[in-house]
This record gives sequence, C-alpha cells and structure tokens, in this order.
Amino acid sequence: MIRNLKLSNSIQLEFLDKGEGEIILLLHGLGSTKADWDFQVDILSKKFRVIAPDLRGHGNSSKPETRDEYGIPQCAEDIVLLLQKLKIVKCSIVGFSMGGAVAFEMVVKHPELISKLIIVNTAPDFNDLGEMGKDMIKKRTKTLRNFGIEPLAEEIAVGMFPEDSQIQLRNTFYERTKKNSVEAYFNSFITLMEWGIGSKIKEISVPTLVIASELDYTPVSLKEAYAKKMKNSKVEVISQSRHGVTMDQPEEFNKIILNFLNNG
Repeated sequence: MIRNLKLSNSIQLEFLDKGEGEIILLLHGLGSTKADWDFQVDILSKKFRVIAPDLRGHGNSSKPETRDEYGIPQCAEDIVLLLQKLKIVKCSIVGFSMGGAVAFEMVVKHPELISKLIIVNTAPDFNDLGEMGKDMIKKRTKTLRNFGIEPLAEEIAVGMFPEDSQIQLRNTFYERTKKNSVEAYFNSFITLMEWGIGSKIKEISVPTLVIASELDYTPVSLKEAYAKKMKNSKVEVISQSRHGVTMDQPEEFNKIILNFLNNG
C-alpha cells in the first residue's frame, strides 16, 4: 500500500508499506525513488513489514526550495520522525547509495532504533572521496547547469546498466531519473558530497552487512576498509554487478540480505 504522511517538521513523505512482522526499512539512492526496491518488496514482505519511502527531494515526497533544507542529516531526521509517526521502535535498515548514507547517519545518531544494518554500494564519507569526488561534483554540476537533468539521467542509466541485455533496466531507470527537478537533484547531490561521519564509524556496533558490487564506481577495497573500522560487520561481494545491484543482480542480492536478516 502506498501511503503519505506529513511529519512534525512539515515534510510530507510518500512511502510503501507492505507486509507484517519485523520492520525492514528500505532507503533508495540519489535521484531515484522507492522503485529502487521493486525487485525486493514482494519477497521481503512475505516475512517482514516493508517500509520504503521516497526521501525528501525525491519522488512524490516534499521538495524544499532552498539548499539548506537538504542534506543527509535532514533526510535521517525525516525517517526518524516517520518511524515515530508509525510507532515503530526498532527496525532493520537496508540503505543503497545515498540511502546508505542516510542509514549511516541514523545508526550514528539513533543506534537504539536499528537492529541490523545493511549498507549497499555506498561510503561513510562522501566528503572524502578524493579526486573521484571532486571530478563527480565538477562534471555533474556542469551538466546540470548547461544541459539540465535529462543528459545526466541518460549518463547515469547507461553507466549502471550498459549491457545490451539490460536495456529495459536502463530505460526504466532513465525515465525515473529524468523526472527529477534540477534544483532538487542538485541540492540533494551537493549536500551528499559534503557529508561524512568520520571517526564515528568506529562507534557503530549494530550487526552490519556491507554489500559491494564487483564493478561498482568505488572499489571493493574501499568497502572492506571501512567495514574493518566497525565492531560487528562483514562484507559480501556480488560478482558481475554494477552500482544498481538491487536491480541488476536481484536474485543474488535478495538471497544475501535474507540470509543476513534471518541468521545474522
């Protein structure tokens, strides 16, 4: 069921709410929506209650006008308020890309809310990606300012799903991404690139699974390095997968997360 709630901070969030049982919170990537989880919802909701929101600035949720109303801390606050509104006191979180950043922020500030954490193709410090981060900011800013959202949406979709056999995934993701307003996308992107948890990663003791795609933008070694800093984490690598692993390798992805959720 698709629901819509206005939070106490006046942000309106649209979210999917399906199934019964322990709560699994699914947080999508930058410039996307809860549709990132289309290949997970049915199988997860057979055993769990799945909550999958559109983050602020995305999909059918509120899109604030000013840059200072965007950021990973603000998104995390939204999700905490949503959980409170739904009277949810404990959940497991699966965060993909930008959603993983939101999950990191939540586990640092509200560890009591989280029973298990699954981090997918993301990093705990987007403000410390070196030349890759600087290059990404430069290129995406230039594209957005000069050409708008559609060329960037196409570039991202092709990069995530380049194979001839992935044309349907590519087209679907392109159509979803090109619906972003330039302002909302840019504000979400630039504040993401300014964010990081730094040394606080060493404080995370929640059982954590880090999922790394073999062919992701950032190397597996980066995920292995930050996973070692956490007290209770392990890494699973999915071969022949790129950034959008929830979509390009859903069977393997679902098997791995269900095993972790069920057995730890």
